[in-house]
Amino acid sequence: MTIQMSALIYWLSGLLWALGRVGGLCMVAPIFSATVMPARLRVAVIVVITLVLSPLAPTQMDLFSATGAATMVTQILIGGSIGFVLQLVFQAVSYGGILIGQSMGLGFAEMVSPTSNASAPVLGQFYLVMVSLLFLAMDGHLQVISLLAGSFRSLPPGATGLDEKSLWAIVLAGGDLFSGALRVALPAMTALLLVNIGFAATSRASPAMNLFAVGFPISICMGFIALWLGLRGIASAYAALQGVGWTLMQRLAGF
Repeated sequence: MTIQMSALIYWLSGLLWALGRVGGLCMVAPIFSATVMPARLRVAVIVVITLVLSPLAPTQMDLFSATGAATMVTQILIGGSIGFVLQLVFQAVSYGGILIGQSMGLGFAEMVSPTSNASAPVLGQFYLVMVSLLFLAMDGHLQVISLLAGSFRSLPPGATGLDEKSLWAIVLAGGDLFSGALRVALPAMTALLLVNIGFAATSRASPAMNLFAVGFPISICMGFIALWLGLRGIASAYAALQGVGWTLMQRLAGF
């Protein structure tokens, strides 16, 4: 059996374009880029997704030309921009947990993040784990792969990639998403603000009382109660943030 060189290049081009777009996504997107996963497993995931999506991406473009190199960079940027928007959604919810921790006096409590191997506030990591579980439970990983597959039809290799309007939309969406972090943290922060106002009134009524020794444990206990009562609202807050992010990801994918 003989293999034509043109057919081999055609198949190899589809494999490389898909690898660039999938690799760009997996380098930035949460869960896909988690360092807690072994490197071999992450490489295996990228290879499997690339093999599945490669039939959608072949072109007759010369792989070793300047146009081919520019196309590869464009594929990486497209996948990376989609993953970056998804990362913004996750970090917005995590930032809401950080704000709650600072309000209740746990801003100094840190742990090693399983996703980045760096120190991070405990409550921020707790909210990040919660949103990751919601993402997987709602089949978000399958939706992202489906979006990536559809992007090869709406934005095939060789087409114009990201423009200035798309990049500016990412900047604006970042502001909207992090304002959503305040919606995540607002109920607990409001409750803790009322507790601090009560401490202020007590301090005025009894200046001799050591409020630092008494108020710190009470603030933490009330913070955990407010956190427990506010857990039921995480799903709706995440759904709202994910809706904004999903709209932007579809725009970046050319839909």
